[in-house]
Amino acid sequence: MNKLAPEERSQPTMHDVARLAGVSPMTVSRVMNGKDTVHAKTRKKVADAAAALNYMPNQEARKLAGARPMRIGFLYSNPSAGYLSALLVGLLNQSSIHNMQLFVEKGDGQAHQLEQIERLIDNNLDGIILPPPLGDDPAILARLKNAGAPVVTVACGQPAADMNTVSSVSIDDYLAAYQMTRQLIDLGHHRIGFIAGDGNQVASARRQAGHQAALQEAGADMAPELTVPGLYTYRSGLEAAEALMALAERPTAIFASNDDMAAATVAVAHRLGLDVPGDLTVVGFDDTALATTIWPALTTVHQPITDMAGEAARLLQRQIRRQRDGEPSKPEHLLMNFSLIRRQSDAAPRVRPPAHFMPSQTPRPADAESAMTSPPSA
Repeated sequence: MNKLAPEERSQPTMHDVARLAGVSPMTVSRVMNGKDTVHAKTRKKVADAAAALNYMPNQEARKLAGARPMRIGFLYSNPSAGYLSALLVGLLNQSSIHNMQLFVEKGDGQAHQLEQIERLIDNNLDGIILPPPLGDDPAILARLKNAGAPVVTVACGQPAADMNTVSSVSIDDYLAAYQMTRQLIDLGHHRIGFIAGDGNQVASARRQAGHQAALQEAGADMAPELTVPGLYTYRSGLEAAEALMALAERPTAIFASNDDMAAATVAVAHRLGLDVPGDLTVVGFDDTALATTIWPALTTVHQPITDMAGEAARLLQRQIRRQRDGEPSKPEHLLMNFSLIRRQSDAAPRVRPPAHFMPSQTPRPADAESAMTSPPSA
């Protein structure tokens, strides 16, 4: 896996310029492309913001401004509205820069999804971006490979060897789940419930493996009943949380594999008259908008979904260009950074852990983002 270089991670984006100038990203795009429809005062605000941030538009993309538009397909079936919204923001941002026409379709059921893939292929799209769970589907990936269209998966977990024929943008889901579990352990939690994600997604298994590795390392409770299945939906989170809270010995913390299921867990706790985090710590994964719209705000893993979608669009643009130029193109895999965001939903347990339990002797940082450490190998 190739990690993004520091200079790539720190480079200001069009969104940064728009935020500083107080305008929309589309307005910034118009100014950068020399459109005369933008008022002079607005153009100056954008130019000043770009100068302050030392923002430089991607020159390769600017060269493509007059070229034939790239027709990009985006097929999704993810049930989380917040997750989908973050993906689309990243894709739309880069589409405006790279002269891409984005075709968005929702897939329902595998048979229908394969039909939609055939329709996208028949429409002569230049490339396709697939989020989870579609980016983890071997049948869909095989069909697209046979069609010869460049494909980039985004947030689908690190690709397995037999799925290494398409490019990908992901985070290390194993490490992220390991670190979040270690944070709970360092707070003193010994009995931690875990709501797993959709079993059809690579990232789900990686997150569960990272969680279990942290438990084993610390000598925490690894009772099978503490791990329950979920589908990344709010409803599945309700059912999973109810099952965990019905145990004779309740967990003192619950780690849900996404924010939707974590929010559902908070709702179940409130219905039972429990205080979060006083009686129950709840943490999530993704850091979607939902994480800060519920109370208490969720401690969660920040997965940079919007930035990952933007990187996927840029990666696909490069591959399409190589294909148009008749150049060979090998799959590329970008592994992006994540962070742990501490908010109000986690706290130390009120019960003392067993004597053999071994939380870290070094306290976790109290600021928003945790330090990143390496876990044992998977």
